[in-house]
Amino acid sequence: MRSLRDFKVPDFKFPKFKMNNIEKIDDLTNEVKNKGKTKEYKPGDPIPEPKRYETMQEVFEDVTVKYKDNVLITEKFDHKGKFEEITYGKYREDVLGLGTGLIEYLGLKDKRVVIISETTYEWYVSYMALLCGVGIAVPMDKELPENEFENLVKRSKASAIIYSHRKKDLIDKVRNNLKDVEYFIEMYSDKELDGKDVGFEQVKKIGNKLYENGNNCLLDTKIDKNEFKVLIFTSGTTSASKGVMLCNRNLTENIYAAGSYVYITPKDRLFSVLPLHHTYESTIGFLFPFACGASVAVCEGLKYIVPNLKETKPTAMIAVPLLIESLYKKINQNIKKSGKETLVNSMIHVTNALKVVGIDIKRKVFAEIYDNLGGNIRIIVSAAAPIDKKIGKWVEDIGIEFLQGYGLTETAPIAALTPEYDTHIGSVGKAVKCAELKIKDPDENGEGEVLIKSTTLMLGYYEMEEETKKAISEDGWFNSGDVGYLDKDGFLYITGRSKNVIVTANGKNIYPEEIELILSKIPYISECMVYGKGEKDDLTVSVKVIPNYEYISENVKENMTDEEIYNLIWEEIKKVNKTLTSYKAIKHLEIKKDEFEKTTTMKIKRFAELQKDKEKEQKSKKEQKNNKKQ
Repeated sequence: MRSLRDFKVPDFKFPKFKMNNIEKIDDLTNEVKNKGKTKEYKPGDPIPEPKRYETMQEVFEDVTVKYKDNVLITEKFDHKGKFEEITYGKYREDVLGLGTGLIEYLGLKDKRVVIISETTYEWYVSYMALLCGVGIAVPMDKELPENEFENLVKRSKASAIIYSHRKKDLIDKVRNNLKDVEYFIEMYSDKELDGKDVGFEQVKKIGNKLYENGNNCLLDTKIDKNEFKVLIFTSGTTSASKGVMLCNRNLTENIYAAGSYVYITPKDRLFSVLPLHHTYESTIGFLFPFACGASVAVCEGLKYIVPNLKETKPTAMIAVPLLIESLYKKINQNIKKSGKETLVNSMIHVTNALKVVGIDIKRKVFAEIYDNLGGNIRIIVSAAAPIDKKIGKWVEDIGIEFLQGYGLTETAPIAALTPEYDTHIGSVGKAVKCAELKIKDPDENGEGEVLIKSTTLMLGYYEMEEETKKAISEDGWFNSGDVGYLDKDGFLYITGRSKNVIVTANGKNIYPEEIELILSKIPYISECMVYGKGEKDDLTVSVKVIPNYEYISENVKENMTDEEIYNLIWEEIKKVNKTLTSYKAIKHLEIKKDEFEKTTTMKIKRFAELQKDKEKEQKSKKEQKNNKKQ
């Protein structure tokens, strides 16, 4: 299986767009006028105050009874088959069965349990059982290499590992080195207990019998909302991973925070495409819609995004910028190929003008685009990295709400979010109701490190007291490591990451993300990474670029040489340099042939990339030295 560290956006397939509805604009306008007002919630309406829970056990008890007949998860368990629907009632039964079995059958009460799997129903069951009273959940990245996985299992002091069949080879390789792990529990297996091995279904089946006979050990567990219940290891884009300790309060406050700014109802369906071990997806992509009685559609994998959207017809999608940018580019390339680009752009202006006077026909005019995204999409949320403002505006121009969020694993994850009723494209949102934001030592532009104080903030770093003290001040402010500014209305704009900053010889700060965002607008560039090459007194602002070979081949020339591609991109970079302050200008370009190493939220691991360069340089110097000796 290909690692997301080597993530490459699949070639999304869209048909040529006919855009026939554009020609019916007068009929569509009259239809909306005659229909009159509806009672349904619309963007801009006040959002009802969400219910505030203390623990996830409380959420579970409430919603699995209240929405027992509603669909919770829809998943395709066989690629050749259809999506299957699982209700809240069935989910309740499975969580109670697994949780009871883990406690009574395997004796795992208050112990640490690793979950490593692709996104699947059993992951959701496992996580909730642990949150509701079994012990401490330790979700792990399914793409971890063998040595890292083994190391993190040992660091976490895990007593059991719940894993999918796809991870069986990994488990078999490391099991003999994990002496303290008492049980290896395989998902979708009915295997009876044999030494340390047991099937997930077997544990659940025994637990269900115990529960039916009156054993209510799971829900009888009293949970302290501030007690350590989740351990998540950060992806470590600049250094070794840290273990983030979370509690129930962090998760329930995230639900409240998101629900105060975004209105999700039982009619909504979220599309799950990101890895569940990351708080972005597990909290906002699952626990939040779960608390609202909504459903979640599980994407089969990155290359199936478009067909899965059509099959499951979600209303909302949480994604990282790279995915949104790719969908945007592919849709617009196909519109251009269809010869409809000018017509679509003019209709954006017309429908924007109509919307100002209360006539919104965007969904009807751009119905063909909607149909290729499932037909019901109304919200796209972008987070985890900066995104070109132009893309956000285009999403809104065709009638989809474009929201942005901001936070870290340490805030589980939400600290700021765009309110649905007050969007500011370009901003990552404003502080959620349970958080405060401020800028540390702002410069003349108001920029500085973003500080966060929030009830969603972690308990601290696992077994790293000194790192916790560095990160959280005595008065509770968390140093995010991100650089940004707040506008007069309290909206946050992120301009860079303090650890990524390039400091020039004369003390000027350059934030690579700012320049990368500009370069990403060049159609010949697929991905890029800006960095400082050399020492501080002789620093060169440089960029590594992965060319968009497909676009170049279709729009410039087929089978271009490496030199021609280099010159093509360099000419565009020179144009960008003219728009930048002189000390930010790019002086060196490197065409990168292989993929960037990435985290599972598709952020480039700068530290790892620069370390590779350092190792190459050291190797080269060593070879030169040896050649001289000879």
